[in-house]
Amino acid sequence: MCECKIAQLCEPLKAQGHHITFYPDRNEKEEVLIERAQNAEIIIVSNIPLRKSFLDACPCLKMISVAFTGLDHIDLEECKKRGITVVNAAGYATHAVAELAIGMMIAVYRKIVGGDAITRIGGSRESFLGSELHRKTVGIIGAGAIGQQVARLALAFGCRVIAYNRTPRTFENIQSVDKPTLLREADIISIHLPLTAETKDFIGEEEFNIMQPHAVLINTARGPIVNKDALYEALRKGKIAGAAVDVYDQEPPLPGGYELFNAPNLLMLPHMGYATREAFGDRIRIVIDNILNWLNSTTR
Repeated sequence: MCECKIAQLCEPLKAQGHHITFYPDRNEKEEVLIERAQNAEIIIVSNIPLRKSFLDACPCLKMISVAFTGLDHIDLEECKKRGITVVNAAGYATHAVAELAIGMMIAVYRKIVGGDAITRIGGSRESFLGSELHRKTVGIIGAGAIGQQVARLALAFGCRVIAYNRTPRTFENIQSVDKPTLLREADIISIHLPLTAETKDFIGEEEFNIMQPHAVLINTARGPIVNKDALYEALRKGKIAGAAVDVYDQEPPLPGGYELFNAPNLLMLPHMGYATREAFGDRIRIVIDNILNWLNSTTR
């Protein structure tokens, strides 16, 4: 979204007499972040980590409007101790992430990336035999807004959809199952959990041992939900047929020699699931609305 559009959306804040400073670059150096935010009462941040040392240096801070869905990069405990309100941009990228998850499934099943590479060097489809989503069992781990949207899209492709949610829920046309059942029965497993202490390494060696050898794993949620070493070994040993990931234990660009670069049958994307024009437009509107709602609540 262009700066002029952002400025337009910020007009209600300016009209209330608030001073707004906008930094167009993504600088993650803590000393720079502190310099920019040390006198601010409200800040807007995307997925840049904010830890205790940052909060220590920003005594005026009262509210953080997170231009992102996840909150695992914010020290929430420290914010709670200091009475700092933290609100995320819930729902802004539901369609963007869900559509990418389906696209990754198709890309893996139909070998789209490899097909492009072969075509460019004068090859043919002789060695390519893909699979269809139609009639496959898609397992959704984490049936929140994004997980449910992936389920709806999968149903439109004629898939059977099963779902595991940590809090049991009932869904139309979706069979709720426990975690082991989903891992055993799903042809495609799509992860849509938040990253917490409980969900870190939620998929590891034990889980890969339960999956079918033709299973495909899709992760558009958070990297550490899937144990990186276990994923590498599962692909290397053929415990599963393939995987596609958009998230890692660090933000791209990934360093040279990153272990997963050598994993077979793995599609890797640079954390782009949320990155659409439409989602970015929705995001800034949600972020500004969150600030306005908080300001209104504090003046009552």
